[in-house]
Amino acid sequence: MTTFPVRMLYTRTAGQGPDVVLVHGWGMHSGVWKDVAESLASYHRVTVLDLPGHGYSQELSGVGSTLSDWASAVIAATPAPAAWVGWSLGGLVAQQVALMAPERLSRLVLVNSTPCFVQQPSWPYAIALPVLRRFAEELRQDYRMVLKRFIALEVYGSEHASAQLKQLKAMLFQHGEPDVCALEDGLAILEASDLRAELAKIACPALLLMGQRDQLVPMEAGEAMLTQLLNARLRVFARAGHAPFFSHLPEFIAELRAFLDA
Repeated sequence: MTTFPVRMLYTRTAGQGPDVVLVHGWGMHSGVWKDVAESLASYHRVTVLDLPGHGYSQELSGVGSTLSDWASAVIAATPAPAAWVGWSLGGLVAQQVALMAPERLSRLVLVNSTPCFVQQPSWPYAIALPVLRRFAEELRQDYRMVLKRFIALEVYGSEHASAQLKQLKAMLFQHGEPDVCALEDGLAILEASDLRAELAKIACPALLLMGQRDQLVPMEAGEAMLTQLLNARLRVFARAGHAPFFSHLPEFIAELRAFLDA
């Protein structure tokens, strides 16, 4: 039996039309979707949310620390059916939702996301385990420093990286301070989760949006996922890092709209 949280996650909904749910990545909050949400709201009803312990989703009772727990919390707070757009860790949560409750998803968009975030002998398209564990070890010492280092990795190699880094730093704590335990849980989820064997169970149309220069989720991960997802296509943004919706917003919106409105 699935247990949902007593208090719901923070969500905000705007616009009219078919539902779209936007899920942010580790250490951030729903504010990262501001430009995307505004661009979609003329044609869709857009719901953004803050993941457990992130942004305004603080002091939630009944939310566990596993990927399934977080997916259950998100399911309880969002409309259905909807198209889901998940960035990085948010994409991993969206994949878990698609596996747990496929009737809730009409379409799935994975932005620089993957079913497995840690390098394996059979999956080199991911983060080296020592790097991920170093972030976890340093969180308790200075979580602000860790988050700033992480977003620097997100923009590394991208066009206009310095401007994007400034933008991300400015919004990092706009929804308040994150819960350090939730940040640790998020990194533990990234380390422990491997959904590769279950990808073929996701039957809804899927769009994979990747950055050519992503240092966290190499574009080769998207190419490998195409062999497992039944109904998916891939778009790689040239000269983009881990956040193409910052570096390539017009192209990103055009690709997203074409897929959502198909």
